[in-house]
Amino acid sequence: MAEEIINRVANSKLVTINLEDFYQDGPRFEIDLKNWLVEGFILREKEFRAELKSHNWSVYKDAYVSLHCSTDAIVPAWAYMLISSHLSQFAKKIIYGNLETLESILYAEVLQSFDASEFKNKPIIIKGCSNKPVPQNAYLLLQQKLQPEVKSIMFGEACSAVPLYKQSRNKV
Repeated sequence: MAEEIINRVANSKLVTINLEDFYQDGPRFEIDLKNWLVEGFILREKEFRAELKSHNWSVYKDAYVSLHCSTDAIVPAWAYMLISSHLSQFAKKIIYGNLETLESILYAEVLQSFDASEFKNKPIIIKGCSNKPVPQNAYLLLQQKLQPEVKSIMFGEACSAVPLYKQSRNKV
């Protein structure tokens, strides 16, 4: 007679937090200013303004947009601000930086309001794999929010979690 298989993980008090659940839905765009610079390096104001004026900004409706310049061009701050002024009526969020910076900022905003008190004295696993982009910074921010509240923090999956933090026995 075979013994019944018992899922000890499912029966435990272990709580899994998946950062992918905090992902902000919406399209992402990265705008590289080099495309509007002469030879990718020189900003000529008149031509730059003309390019921006003729650009179809509506494609960024309800999108998250990052602005950067991939060349070593010296781009004045007003150029990014001018682009932002065109984008602001369409985009949900506009940042300076690449797409990873954008994701990091979006996760930071969500985690700022994350209430870790509901996990008081519970063992936590922060899930490591995801199908959506989760920046490294999001893991650090979540760990910092959880640590003062929880009993323990592990990273990965229940079958192969890496222990990161365990509350000391003296803690009240």
